[in-house]
Amino acid sequence: MRPPGYGEGQPRLDDDRLPVVLVVLDGLGDRPVPELGGRTPSEAAHTPVLDELAARGASGWHLPFGWGRAPSSELAHWAVFGYADVPFPGRAVLEALGAGIEVPPDVAVTHAALRTSAVGPDGRVWITGRVASTDGEDAAALLDVVGEVAAGHGVRLAPLGSRGEALLVLPDHAGPSAGAVTDSDPFFEDRHPWLRVLPHDDAPDAAPTADTLTALLLAVRAALVEHPRNAARGDRGLPALDVLTTKWSGVRGPVPGFVEQVGVPGAAVTSTRLYRGLAALLGLRSRHVPPSLDPRTDLGAELEDRLAAARDLLDEGAAFVHVHTKATDDAGHTKDPRAKLEVLEAADPGLAPLLALAEHAVVAVTGDHATPSTGGVLHTGDPTPLVVAGPTVRPDAVTAFGEGPACAGWYGSITARELLPLLLGHANRAAFLGHRPTARATLALPDAPEAMVVPPGLPGARSD
Repeated sequence: MRPPGYGEGQPRLDDDRLPVVLVVLDGLGDRPVPELGGRTPSEAAHTPVLDELAARGASGWHLPFGWGRAPSSELAHWAVFGYADVPFPGRAVLEALGAGIEVPPDVAVTHAALRTSAVGPDGRVWITGRVASTDGEDAAALLDVVGEVAAGHGVRLAPLGSRGEALLVLPDHAGPSAGAVTDSDPFFEDRHPWLRVLPHDDAPDAAPTADTLTALLLAVRAALVEHPRNAARGDRGLPALDVLTTKWSGVRGPVPGFVEQVGVPGAAVTSTRLYRGLAALLGLRSRHVPPSLDPRTDLGAELEDRLAAARDLLDEGAAFVHVHTKATDDAGHTKDPRAKLEVLEAADPGLAPLLALAEHAVVAVTGDHATPSTGGVLHTGDPTPLVVAGPTVRPDAVTAFGEGPACAGWYGSITARELLPLLLGHANRAAFLGHRPTARATLALPDAPEAMVVPPGLPGARSD
């Protein structure tokens, strides 16, 4: 304990700030499954490491946007990272940045993809599939056709490098809400047909973007249907790639960097293009660890590599590190509950380094949303387990990982915007409400607020 300063009664405070490591198992949450005895995959899986972490720490439910609201990964992470009150630029911006494509500011952009289709008796077009891994040459050639048509509509196409995907840049449509248009990609392909692009009802100035995209997509459809490359695919018994769909439209507007927004340096161990883009946009130092080819056998080693990268980023000065894997989400989308259970069991030993890390850092494991492994849904607003451990975390009575045990934890239910302040509080980094050291209110006590400098020549300035 250091002695008080002159005239003070309180001893000087020790600097015992801790780093934070947040591990997100994408799509972790689930629903009770009859063949698993009415348990979720997290509850049924044998996960001794996660159970030990739960026994050492405190638990709760992460409900990113509350009950019943089914979030996407990008919006959940946007809020988790402390940006809930900052306008989201659209996932197309993040996907492009993650692919190394520079996105011009204040210009409407959208994500586009080649798809297969069938025409119904009423003339509506139904999406039936996407570019397969073996369609590379055909997809590249057809994207060239799309690019030529797009240029005729004043739109620039930039390939994203996989599965017939591209970024469309509409340089004549600028402004904060120019990208506020609906998706032509139905997403729920068995329920909705190929969709018309419309401006959001609160963004009438996006109408030119919607009109341009509608005209472009119809022109692309006409060009693709009659293209020899698709005729040759038919001769080989393959479906034509004859529709272009768009989604995730937006505009890259001004976004504060992570240090400016949160107050401390952040970093990320990324797994996909989306998270590389998020790191690039927010100015996070990052390390990319590619996903394993077979998560049921290789996920443990992959997670060990991810946590080793996280430790390196901490050593380089990061106060917050985000570690992500999509393997749990992919398993949920198979609609095979046992596949998700097996992925969780494969992941568990790879998380063992968290037990040692929790002795000198705040560590947390949760999901960004629920991806039920049963039923006709994609993501849902069901809870996902949350466990937090570290030197300042008082253990609760929960001793097992999963939705059921976590329900009894001390945290109760927390939203995405509450997660980072919770972790920063445990890390002795909570912003002191009523104290304003920075122009922008930060979530954490800032590491490096701007110092007052006495100009040379004034009394009290340095003499050297």
